[in-house]
Amino acid sequence: MADQNQQLVTFQLGEELYGINIMDVKEIVRVQDIRGIPDTPPYVEGIFHLRSEIIPIINLHKRFHLKKLAASEEDELLSGFIILDIDGMKLGIIIDRVSRVITISQGQVQPPPQMGGGIGSEYIHGVVRQEHGGYLIILSIRELFNPKELQKIAELKR
Repeated sequence: MADQNQQLVTFQLGEELYGINIMDVKEIVRVQDIRGIPDTPPYVEGIFHLRSEIIPIINLHKRFHLKKLAASEEDELLSGFIILDIDGMKLGIIIDRVSRVITISQGQVQPPPQMGGGIGSEYIHGVVRQEHGGYLIILSIRELFNPKELQKIAELKR
């Protein structure tokens, strides 16, 4: 069987580099005003309007207890939201810095390590060793939220 290639949108959350399948990404937008919503889980920042659509915004720093990146001016320009499409439901995740789109082969992906803190291995599709050292962590976005959480987030749009 031919080695499958996939394209990933890569971004920074804190000190780590993450990637998500480009097919799940609707778009990347600059930071917008978010309207907070009472009685939501702590990791739900609120909602914002994007071309007449209401998009719930999720803070993965809060969800996984990650430190924010100490941002330089350049980082500020590259921060924003990645708008995801999870089975027809749009939601945004806050990122510290968008990186680039890369192509990886399935053969480069290693199973996720068992880690103590941060994002649990159940949310990670795999890791890819980077040329310059370090790892790219590939998130499995459908695993980030269980169906009950997605239902609750979808109700925010009403």
